[in-house]
Amino acid sequence: MTETIELPVWVIVIASVLAAIAIADRLLSPAVRWFFRRRVNQAIDELNTRLKLKIRPFGTTRREVLIDRIVNDPAVVGAVAEHSRETGEPIQVAMGRATRYAREIVPMFNAYAYFRIGTRLARLIATALYRVRLGYTDTEALSKVAPDSSVVFVMNHRSNMDYVLVTYLASSSTALSYAVGEWARLPVLQTLIRFMGAYFIRRNARNTLYRRILATYVRMATEAGVTQAVFPEGGLSRDGKLRPPRIGLISYIVSAHDHATHDTVFIPVGLNYDRVLEDRSLVFEADHHASPTSTWQKSTRTLGFLWRNLRLRLAGRWHRFGYASVSFGNPVSVDRFLADQGIDKWRTLADSEREALTEKLALRLMRSIETLIPVLPVSLVSVALIEAGPERVDRLELKVRVGILIDRLVDRGMHIHIPRQDRDYEIDVGLRMLTLRRIVKPAPDGELTIADKDRALVAYYANAIAHLFAEPAPTQADP
Repeated sequence: MTETIELPVWVIVIASVLAAIAIADRLLSPAVRWFFRRRVNQAIDELNTRLKLKIRPFGTTRREVLIDRIVNDPAVVGAVAEHSRETGEPIQVAMGRATRYAREIVPMFNAYAYFRIGTRLARLIATALYRVRLGYTDTEALSKVAPDSSVVFVMNHRSNMDYVLVTYLASSSTALSYAVGEWARLPVLQTLIRFMGAYFIRRNARNTLYRRILATYVRMATEAGVTQAVFPEGGLSRDGKLRPPRIGLISYIVSAHDHATHDTVFIPVGLNYDRVLEDRSLVFEADHHASPTSTWQKSTRTLGFLWRNLRLRLAGRWHRFGYASVSFGNPVSVDRFLADQGIDKWRTLADSEREALTEKLALRLMRSIETLIPVLPVSLVSVALIEAGPERVDRLELKVRVGILIDRLVDRGMHIHIPRQDRDYEIDVGLRMLTLRRIVKPAPDGELTIADKDRALVAYYANAIAHLFAEPAPTQADP
C-alpha cells in the first residue's frame, strides 16, 4: 500500500487536464450558462420593447425541455403505443424513434443569432442581389391585429430567397419561425437555420408517428403565440403558377384554436422577383421529358452560376437582378372564420369536416395571395411577349402592349410597381433583364424575338401574374 508507483509525465499531464476540465464543468459551467442566459434575456426584453409581435417565452425555452414536452404529450404517447402495436417494435424502441423525430423538428432559437447575424445577413444579401421594394400593405388593418395573437405569415413560394427577403422586411416587427424543407439539412447550414428559429419538416412523410409529433410541435408553438411563416404550396413553383395548397400545416395551426387563450391570425403575403435565382433549374424540372438531374449536375450548375457572376463582378459588368417585391395582405382571423362557419370547437368536428373546413380556409388564403403578388417589370414584359405569340415585335409595339396591360390592372385596383413612376423606364428595365440574359434577342432592325430554348422561361415569368388578367378578376379587398 505504501509502495511508490512511477508514471510517465505525459500520463500525469493528461490526468491533470481531464481533472481541470471536470472541475470547470462542475463549478464554472453553471455560472457561465447563467451569465449568458441573463444577457440573452436582457437582450430579448430590450427587443420586445420595439417589436410589435413579441418574442414569446416558448421560443427561448431550452430545446431539451421542448423535446421532452413533445415526447410526453398525451397525443404523442398514444401515437407511440399505436406505432408499437402496428410495427411490433418494443415500446422503448418506438419511444426512441419519437425522440429522434422531435430532435429533428424542434429548433434552438437564439435571439442574438437572429437579430445580430441573421437579419443583417438577410439585408446584405437581399439588397446586394435586388432592388427590394415593399408592395401593397394595408397598414391600418395590420395595426389592428391584437398583440397577443398567434400570427402566421402565409406566402407563395417563388425562390429559396423568400426566406431571406421576408426575414429582412419583417425584422423590424418580429422574429419569424419558418417551416423549412429537408433541402436545408446540411451539416453547417442546418445549425444556423435552427438558431434562426426555423423547424425542419419532411414534406412527403407518410409516417403517422412523425406527423403526430410535427402536429404537436406546431400546435404548441401556435398556442404559445410564436410568429410563424409557412408556404402552403409545399414547394417551389416549377412553371411560375401558384400550386394548389397543401393543408397539413394549416390544419395543425388551426387545431390549436381549442386550447389557446388568444386568436390565431393568418397574414397573406405575395412575393415576386424580376429574376428567380433557380429559374432555369425549376423550368427544367417542369419538363417531364427531361432526364432526372443528379446532385453532381445541380452542384455543377450552381458553381457555374456563381463563377459567371463573379467574373462579371470583377469585370465591372455585373448588374443586380432587377426588383424583388413583397406585399402584405389583410389579416384573416381564425376566430372570425370559425364563427362565420357556425363552429365553436374545432375538436367537435369529424375528421372529414375538419379536412373540408381547412381546405376552405387554405383556398381563401391562396385567393388573397393571388391578388397580392407584385406586378414587376420582367413579368409585365413577359406577358406582353407571350401574348404576341411567335411573331416578332418592335419596341414601340411592346410598349403599347405593356401600356394596355398596365391600364387593365390599374382599372382592377391592382398594385403595380412602376420604377420612378415612368412606364417607359419600367419597360426598359424589364426588357434589359431579358436581353442581358439572351432570353430575348433584338434583331438589327430593332424587332424582338424570344430565344426558342427560353420560351418556357418567359412563360414562367408571365405565369407569375397571368391570373390577374383572368375573368372575373379578384380585387385587393378580397379577404
